[in-house]
Amino acid sequence: MTSRPIAFGSALVAAALLSFASLDACARTGEVPAKWQPGTNYTQLEVPQAPTAAKGKVEVLEIFWYGCGHCFALDPALESWNAGKPEYVEFTRMPVMWGPAHAQHAKLFYTLRALKRDDLHAKVFAAIHEGGQMLASPNEVATREMHQKFMADNGVTTKDFNAAYDSMTVATQLRRAETLTQAYQVASVPVIIVNGKYSTGVSLAGGIPQLLNLINDLAASEKGR
Repeated sequence: MTSRPIAFGSALVAAALLSFASLDACARTGEVPAKWQPGTNYTQLEVPQAPTAAKGKVEVLEIFWYGCGHCFALDPALESWNAGKPEYVEFTRMPVMWGPAHAQHAKLFYTLRALKRDDLHAKVFAAIHEGGQMLASPNEVATREMHQKFMADNGVTTKDFNAAYDSMTVATQLRRAETLTQAYQVASVPVIIVNGKYSTGVSLAGGIPQLLNLINDLAASEKGR
C-alpha cells in the first residue's frame, strides 16, 4: 500500500466472486455479513460523500495513483471483477491528489478519459512499472512532453492531445479529485469507497480475492437500503 505522500487470472476471479445467492441475501437484508467487521475489514466514513452513480446504481470508487506498485498489482483483478460485477454496481476510478507528481498523473488519467482512450489505462501502469517511464517530473513542460509522446506512441494526434489536455473538462475533474481526496481523508492508496459511505482496501480485507468479495457484499447491502 502506498501512503501519503509518496513519501489473476481465472482462478483469482473465481475465488473472488460471491455466489448470487449470497449477494441476493445481502440485498434483501440491507446488512453487511457478520464475517466482515467494521473497524477491521472496512470503515464506515464519519462524513459520507454523495455518490455520483446513476439512479438505482451503487457506486464503487477506486482511489489510486499510477506510481503506486500496490495499485498496479490490484488493477488486473479490478478489471476482471469489473467485467463480471453485479449489474447494479457502477465502477469508477479517481486519481489521488497529494502533490505535484500525483497531479501530473491525474491529468494524464483524465486526458485519457476525455479522449475516450480508457484502453490506455493499463498501458500507463505498464509504462511506469515495467518500462521505467515515470511520466512525471519537477518540470511541467518536460512532463507535458512525456505525456504527449506516450499518447502519440499510442495513436493520439498532437492536436487531439492538446485539446483534451488543456480542456475545461480535465481541469474540472482535477479540482473535483482534489476536493474528494481531502473529503475522504485519503492517507494511502489503493482505497475502495463504496457508495460514498464505506472505505476499505486490500490489507483490511485480507487480500485481493477477499477485497473483491467485500466490495460485492458492501455494494449488495447498499442496494438493499
